[in-house]
Amino acid sequence: MRIALNFKKIEYDYRPIHLVKDGGEQNTKEYKLLNPSGEVPLFIYDELALGQSVAIMMYLDRKWPNPPIWPQNPEQRAMCIQLCEIINSGIQPLQNLKVLKYVDAKFDKMAWGKHWITEGFKTLEQTLQKTNGKYSVGDEITSADCFLVPQVYNANRFNVDMEQFPTIKRINDLCLEHSAFKESIPENQPDAS
Repeated sequence: MRIALNFKKIEYDYRPIHLVKDGGEQNTKEYKLLNPSGEVPLFIYDELALGQSVAIMMYLDRKWPNPPIWPQNPEQRAMCIQLCEIINSGIQPLQNLKVLKYVDAKFDKMAWGKHWITEGFKTLEQTLQKTNGKYSVGDEITSADCFLVPQVYNANRFNVDMEQFPTIKRINDLCLEHSAFKESIPENQPDAS
């Protein structure tokens, strides 16, 4: 979400939610009143509180349409949504903090995360062969790139061999040359430790 906000040059207040400290700030009663799932991100605008990255990015694109992050062409838009969902529903949840806490009691969570990211990236790499140009969908930055870059960041945390995914790696490296992506990496956030 930070990438989309930065890409669209929307000013925002960043409020970090510590996922571990004191049992996780996302689990507090106050936070769950805004986002019952107790997950991040959470986007608040006036009286609107939105969780879930796809919904947030779709809202941002309707409210602040330029520059767009969702293609207008129906086929490209569908491909973009497909790529977002490969990451958002197929890869990311399996290495989500809630899942890793549960898994840690039974398995090696690093091996678990690495396995599922690698499996998801196999699908993503193959799908990108049909959709990519300069970026994930054609030659313009889209929401698919906003999903791809944070997932590659996590893949690096889990020691996934990115050399086996040349298209994902190339797109990620290109995106990280853009200020919206550079400004959004965790090390560049006010709460980075």
